[in-house]
Amino acid sequence: MTPERILTTAAHTAPLPEKVPAGQRILAGPPDALHLLLTEFGGAAVGLWEMREGIAEDVERDEVFLVISGSGAVTFADGERIELRPGVGVRLRSGDRTTWQVDTPLRKVYVMLT
Repeated sequence: MTPERILTTAAHTAPLPEKVPAGQRILAGPPDALHLLLTEFGGAAVGLWEMREGIAEDVERDEVFLVISGSGAVTFADGERIELRPGVGVRLRSGDRTTWQVDTPLRKVYVMLT
């Protein structure tokens, strides 16, 4: 096994050193968000992202993610609501308007077009 091929050995517990905006508008709590870029390839970024408890609105980019820990929900402008918990995979489309409600710190692995 080549070490360069291993992106992380602890996706659910790896420290996330970069603080990023939780969304474009905070509605409740101080929902800090943390981030760690794991790699980039073929016009996509792969990383870990975590948001702490709170509610934030955002406008999305093309992304696929898998929740690996925590709980909450993401609600889309059209009214669709997806309950988030470990194992749930979601497809976001560029321009989707969303509201993120995080009940317990939510961590995801994502692939996003750059």
